[in-house]
Amino acid sequence: MRDFSKLSQQRKVAPNKIKVQRKPVDYKKYLKPLKYAAAGLALLALATGVVYGGYRAVNAISLFSLKTLDVSPCKHLTREEIVGLAGAEPGKDLLRMNLKVIGEHILQNPWVETVRVNRYFPDTISITVVEREPLAIVNMGFIYYLDKKGSVFKVLNQGDKLDFPVITGFREDDLTSDPKGTKEALEATCQLLKILREKGAFILADVSEIHYDKGYGFTLFTASGALPVKVGSDDFNAKVERFAKIYRDLLVQLPTIHYIDLDYKDKIIVKKS
Repeated sequence: MRDFSKLSQQRKVAPNKIKVQRKPVDYKKYLKPLKYAAAGLALLALATGVVYGGYRAVNAISLFSLKTLDVSPCKHLTREEIVGLAGAEPGKDLLRMNLKVIGEHILQNPWVETVRVNRYFPDTISITVVEREPLAIVNMGFIYYLDKKGSVFKVLNQGDKLDFPVITGFREDDLTSDPKGTKEALEATCQLLKILREKGAFILADVSEIHYDKGYGFTLFTASGALPVKVGSDDFNAKVERFAKIYRDLLVQLPTIHYIDLDYKDKIIVKKS
């Protein structure tokens, strides 16, 4: 018999191994494309800089620079104030000037009712301003100007003229709590003022105050003696016309009159004290 125990004690032979020799890595072939890419990026950056610089240079050259600024004459605003609001300085590029924005800036001044801004090549901007005209003064806690459209538009400051009829009975919070009703009442005030101005005998100069009451309407107070003249809330024209016919005759009796009531369709009540 074959002795297998001796076979197991025989030395094991290691398998054959092939020794592989490693070659050095050639990094140049990998860095070469990166070198070209970096050079390309540098050239691109340079080209971009040249183009942008050229754009800036061309952009800085304006064929239509502002030289002339025409401003319509105004009663309440100076030319300097309007130019300052417009921000339109000589040398600015006429093409780049936003006329709408210029107009919006000018409209921020309360005296300005409308504004028109025109561009005329090669070098001119024209600004035409229509100002608001005060019709009366409204005492709402603060004192405001009232224009002919019934708009309260400006708080009076030191130096503003005060020789206007004074409107009382309105409150500042009425403008927000009842904007529609307040606007209608202010428009009615303007209508009454217009009628008073147009009537020869009883002129607006004879009125020192107009008081408004939401429940009743309007009461005038004369400049002489603060005599109350009740007008109501409608049919102003007919009432003032009737009053104008007898007003001159009543002047000599004013010291003895307590009030006058015009709020009737066909008569006038004169209440003596």
